[in-house]
Amino acid sequence: MQLPIIQPTDEPLVPARPAALRPSDTDFLSRLGQSVAGMNEPTRQPTGPVATEALPMSMDEATRRGWDQLDIVFVTGDAYIDHPSFAMAILGRVLEAAGYRVGIVSQPDWRSCDDWRRFGRPRLFFAISAGNMDSMINHYTANKKVRNDDAYSPGGRIGLRPDRATLSYCQRAREAYKGVPVIAGGVEASLRRLAHYDYWSDKVKRSILLDSKADLVGFGMGENAIVEIAGRLAAGESVKDLRDIAGVAYALGASESPPESVADKLLELPSYEEVVADKIAFAEATRIIHNETNPLNARPLVQRHGTQSVVCNVPQLPISETAMDAIYGLPYTRRPHPSYREKIPAFEMIKNSVTIMRGCFGGCTFCSITAHQGRVIQSRSKASVLGEIRQMTEDKEFKGVVSDIGGPTANMYQMKCTRPEVEAVCRRQSCVHPKICKLLGVDHKPVIELMREARSLPGIKKVLVASGIRMDLARTSPEYLKELTAHHVGGKLKVAPEHVDAGVLSKMRKPNNDDFEHFTDVFTEESKRVGKKQFIVPYFIASHPGSDINAMIELALFLKRNGYKPDAVQDFIPAPLDVATTMYYTGLDPFSKQPVYVAKALKERKYQRALMQFFKPENYFEVREALRQAGRTDLIGDGCDGLIPSKPPREAVERRRKDAGKRFRGDFVHTIAGDAAEQKSAAQSDGSAKSGKKRRHRQTTGYRPDRRGAN
Repeated sequence: MQLPIIQPTDEPLVPARPAALRPSDTDFLSRLGQSVAGMNEPTRQPTGPVATEALPMSMDEATRRGWDQLDIVFVTGDAYIDHPSFAMAILGRVLEAAGYRVGIVSQPDWRSCDDWRRFGRPRLFFAISAGNMDSMINHYTANKKVRNDDAYSPGGRIGLRPDRATLSYCQRAREAYKGVPVIAGGVEASLRRLAHYDYWSDKVKRSILLDSKADLVGFGMGENAIVEIAGRLAAGESVKDLRDIAGVAYALGASESPPESVADKLLELPSYEEVVADKIAFAEATRIIHNETNPLNARPLVQRHGTQSVVCNVPQLPISETAMDAIYGLPYTRRPHPSYREKIPAFEMIKNSVTIMRGCFGGCTFCSITAHQGRVIQSRSKASVLGEIRQMTEDKEFKGVVSDIGGPTANMYQMKCTRPEVEAVCRRQSCVHPKICKLLGVDHKPVIELMREARSLPGIKKVLVASGIRMDLARTSPEYLKELTAHHVGGKLKVAPEHVDAGVLSKMRKPNNDDFEHFTDVFTEESKRVGKKQFIVPYFIASHPGSDINAMIELALFLKRNGYKPDAVQDFIPAPLDVATTMYYTGLDPFSKQPVYVAKALKERKYQRALMQFFKPENYFEVREALRQAGRTDLIGDGCDGLIPSKPPREAVERRRKDAGKRFRGDFVHTIAGDAAEQKSAAQSDGSAKSGKKRRHRQTTGYRPDRRGAN
């Protein structure tokens, strides 16, 4: 069965904000959703049929579809997986449903523009994305060392995308076909659209628009924006005519002016030069940016960069339930493109998961979800979710276990403000911090009903919840905690209290630790009641702004007293645009301008990380030194609260001897292996050096082409 093609119309895809300031059902996705729902009305299963083939990744595949030219070419830093957990799949299928011819260029060789010419000249535009993650976070740890794998690549292999992939991809698109519009999007471009602090270079960088020379950057969730861009370009408008679209940012030259429709509404940020020179100005820019994220009342922003300016339009409105159903009702193969021969770790993790909502009103300062997906929760209908699960049971490879039914936060499903007129003017950064807003509807009945019906479907053995759970919200619903514990935990439940120190939690915008302790107590009691042996696996963050050695010692004591021994720990990574990143860079809370303690020295970051795993022999000497510096030698010994013994264990001494001088040494960039000729040349160079001859050779280091390596 084929999905109906909904032809683009002249009707605005982004409607004017109505008086009630609610999401509209008149946009393209809503019309598509109504068509899909109507098509499946007899079965009440809005989810559409499984696609027989993925979008083309080669011109041969496009030709088999009868295409001689493509309208849009997607270039992505991830492997192409045609599953609705991946942006390129969603956007590609949405455009396909709108009648456009779309091709995917996945993880291209950025050293030349050959891959950008694979499909010939696209009729409308190149769509560029670094992938589901910022490429620098994808490549490097918090200590700026190279990661050993890439979950979004075949076989988990590293080196298949460049550092700052958006820049390279946009530049190659320009080289491949001059005059073709280049539209950047995805997490990397979205969070770098204005001047931002870059952790890996330890500098404030310009808007990615100026360095990439993209015509537009789409920020946030891009379905409506990308369909409008395609429709208006197809209608003959120029890319400069598209500067009035919500959810896009663009650069203005020295002699250009913003569109008249926004010229008198622009809110000016401190300039790039000001935020580079003055950390207070940087903090103020962050405050303004985050105060203008509510799409119901946001104002467009402008930031000067020398003689140029960057304009950031208001965010897209949140999409309706009908639109959500339409997106997830499109035909996906739910598999990687058949050209891949190796397993892709990210797909293996999510292939049997179901997304039920997007957005998050938690507003955690270290998290980019609220900034990217929005604060307003956008949920699918129960019928749509159950329809997708029924579809999964028809797959011969499906074993009957749904690995996750959730989203950014599993128990925010269908939650919303109970006073739309208040929501329309609200600029609160979090609906749940410092306490749950009294106007927030926290009813868990919709998600409880969804969980019950999902696990009762024929062919379903288990429906697990692996997404994050907001524990302060869960505390308001004892029934939800009972349902979750009795039926939706696969032995271990991962939760993220992040810390126990009240001051640190406040800087994170996380609830106090008593919510975690209450959640744990109820979970333990309910597990015993239903006769199940289940465990809580908590996640904590080291070196977050506000966290010093004393705060980490408090956390270590909490872990010991409660018997937690975390296998994996998280070090704080300052991601672009996050509030916590501003704290890290400036040492200031951007909203209060009060000083915030920041652990920047590598040695202290090592101490904080070691304290979370004080029980590991290899961490003994770091923990001991941290305790001595904090004046807490009372915690060295065999007392009840002793974190480490008075004498180092044999394993710690052996490890210290073995790793002396090299334990924290490592490459800070990827080395890309050259071809055989280059390796032979290098070998000859080594040999000639031994014989006294001088010969130059070049080693390419890092992801960016033509970078010189050390001899």
